[in-house]
Amino acid sequence: MTHSTRTSPPDPSLRRSLALFRAFLREQRDPETCYSLLARDAADQVEAVCGGVAGKIVVDVGGGSGYFTREFRRRGAHGFLFEPDARELGARPAAPAVVADGYLLPLAEGAADVTFSSNVLEHVDDPQTFLSELVRVTRPGGIVYLSFTNWLSPWGGHEWAPWHYLGADRARARYQRRTGRPPKHTLGENLFAHHIGPTLRQVRARDDITVVSARSRYWPFLAATVAKVPGVREFATWNLLLILRRCSP
Repeated sequence: MTHSTRTSPPDPSLRRSLALFRAFLREQRDPETCYSLLARDAADQVEAVCGGVAGKIVVDVGGGSGYFTREFRRRGAHGFLFEPDARELGARPAAPAVVADGYLLPLAEGAADVTFSSNVLEHVDDPQTFLSELVRVTRPGGIVYLSFTNWLSPWGGHEWAPWHYLGADRARARYQRRTGRPPKHTLGENLFAHHIGPTLRQVRARDDITVVSARSRYWPFLAATVAKVPGVREFATWNLLLILRRCSP
C-alpha cells in the first residue's frame, strides 16, 4: 500500500472532535474505548505526515499503559514503549514496555524514525531537557510528535479542572471534598504550568529541529490559526500539538 506524505495533518473535523469528546467523558469508566480511539487518531496524524509507519521504528515516551504503542504495532511499526512510572503500566499493559526516564532514554542517538509523546510534557518539570532527549533519539529527517495540555486550557488542571482557574490549592481541596479521595496531580510535583507562547518560542529558537505543524490537537476548526493568536491561544487551544522534524547535522 502506498502512502502519501503531507507537510502537516489535515484539519480536524467536527465529527472527529465530538467523537473524541464523548470518549473523554467516558474515560474513567471505559479507558479502553477512550484511549484506543485516541491512539487511532494520533496514529492517523503521524501517518499523514510521515507517509505510513509500517516498518518504521516508533518510540513512545510516557505512553502509560501502551495504547499508542499497540496501535503503531498494529499498523506494522516496530513500536517501543518507555514509561517512567511502573504504576502507569498497570498489571497488563497493552504493549511490552521498558521503565525508563524520559530525560535519559536507553537508546542510541538517531534510533527512531518517529518519537512520540502524547500528553506528557505537562507532567515534566524541565520541558527543554525532555524535548532535547526526544530529538536526540530521533534520526535526522525523522519526526517528533509532541502534544500537551497547557495550564490555561480548560482542562489544564486535569481531574480538578476547570477549578484550577481559581488556584491549584483551592481546586485540589474542592476535588477531595467532592470525591472523598485525594487528587492524582499536585502542581509543582507531577503537574506543571506550561504555556503555549513560551513553548513555541523555545521550540522555534532551536537549530536542530524545524516545526512542521503547531496546532490545536482537538479543535475542529482553524486548528493552526487558533495556536497563532497570543493570549487567546492559551485558553482556546486546549491541547497543543507540535510535529517537529529533526534537522540533518
